[in-house]
Amino acid sequence: MVDKKGEQFDFWQDHSMHYLEMAYRRDKRGRLEKPDGYGKRTGECGDTIEMFLSVADGRIREVIFDTDGCLNTNACANTVSLMAEGKTIDQAWSLTVDDIMNFLETLPSDGIHCAELAIGSFYLALSDYQKKMTAV
Repeated sequence: MVDKKGEQFDFWQDHSMHYLEMAYRRDKRGRLEKPDGYGKRTGECGDTIEMFLSVADGRIREVIFDTDGCLNTNACANTVSLMAEGKTIDQAWSLTVDDIMNFLETLPSDGIHCAELAIGSFYLALSDYQKKMTAV
């Protein structure tokens, strides 16, 4: 395989194990019927991510997502789920695009928008959760 720079790239050998695991992981894909927080965002590429939060005792118990996106989008959404679960809401707000990229190690530069899409939909879900809590 040749990358966009015209250099040889072996998908299976040149990607980190974290990237490969997150790109192909499927156990966090789905939908929650009554999420505590919900966010949906569509990126410039046309990929969409919907994030569903389950919160208990002020901590994120579970992050489930649905996407129609590529492997990069799936990898980024899975990484958000992995990094957010168990955190308080305040701690979750500190997750960044750089955190996703650092964890994945080999996210292609043209996939940075996928990390932005994942963190953006997650922030929308956090915001939705906080709005629901202030409305109670």
